Amino acid sequence: MDGRADLPRVGAVLEGGTSSLPYVVVDAAGREIEPVSRYLRDLLLGDVSPLTCRSYGHDLLRWFRLLWAVDVGWEQATEAETATLVGWLRTARNPQRRRRVGGYPAGSVNPKTGKPVLAAGYAPRTIAHNLSVVHGFYAFHLHFGRGPVLNPVPESKARRQALAHRSPIEPARPHRRARLRPKIPARQPRAIPDAQWDELFALMGCARDRALLACYISSGARASELLGVQLGDIDWHKGQLRVVSKGTRARQPVPVSPEALAYLAAYLDEAGLPEGDVPIWRTRRGQSRPLTYWAARRVLQRAAEVLGANWTLHDLRHTAATRLARDPEMTLVEVQTILRHAHLSTTALYTAVGLEDLVDKLAAHYARPVRPTSWPQQYAADDIEAVFGAGQ
Repeated sequence: MDGRADLPRVGAVLEGGTSSLPYVVVDAAGREIEPVSRYLRDLLLGDVSPLTCRSYGHDLLRWFRLLWAVDVGWEQATEAETATLVGWLRTARNPQRRRRVGGYPAGSVNPKTGKPVLAAGYAPRTIAHNLSVVHGFYAFHLHFGRGPVLNPVPESKARRQALAHRSPIEPARPHRRARLRPKIPARQPRAIPDAQWDELFALMGCARDRALLACYISSGARASELLGVQLGDIDWHKGQLRVVSKGTRARQPVPVSPEALAYLAAYLDEAGLPEGDVPIWRTRRGQSRPLTYWAARRVLQRAAEVLGANWTLHDLRHTAATRLARDPEMTLVEVQTILRHAHLSTTALYTAVGLEDLVDKLAAHYARPVRPTSWPQQYAADDIEAVFGAGQ
């Protein structure tokens, strides 16, 4: 760790087994951390998804690990502990960033895709999310008179004033960040170029993988949404799939291309129709099980490693969104409906033109000879030289 102290790897986030608490955070002795459970139950009453509950549980486990390391109870936490957490996150290595030997260095840029390789540490967005979770945890307990008198996570009054009474159609007013908050870089959508997409698709070695990628690239569905599609969710006549939307958790239709439906029919013909209300995407080895997100991600990773690329499952949604947004026959509102974005500004991000999209135009620009400066004929050459110099 290059001399940096690591947090104790104690405690865990476990499945709760009940609908009121799908995930529970336990300490080193396996005992439930009751303050965290109260907060997570309150989140579920606010209609968050179980996966959000799991994500918040991991952030709070990291916070409690820090408090255990410095021997401070959660009721006595101050800004000093928050600063310690931020300092550790900015210097520690993220265990999720372990890479295989021979890969590109952390923080570099993949020369084939032009896409940055994830840094070895925690991303600024991860740090900001952890601070927001801890702030919400203490705000919840402060409402009921528990915990410290002041929230240990600083907040920005300027941000609250900028967001208050603002119309959704108005641009956001600039505001100062709260103390200890990192700068969050703007997200840039990454679309797979057509040539690299053809190479990637050609490496799919079975009907299931070809059907899966074809459905991703034509529907624009999120990775977890498409993996939950059941046999009854396929509308062959309308060319649609019904997915459980990530935001609303409502079952909504998404379009798919005729080519994707053909690949899907070939896969179902080869694998057989699943029995009961189970996802259609199944494992191919051993006992038939639903294809998980991690298994689907590994399918894409193996193909990308052969090409020396670093494309991800979410890049397939970016690619579909970019193709739709740049189609002159489709309006931005229509693309927003297909992608199920809550705000049109999110859809507008896919209309931005990157430098890699201008390679051919820049090559043509540099190949054109420089045009000599020409002046209107009614001006005398001596007058032009007197005003602009002899070089003109």
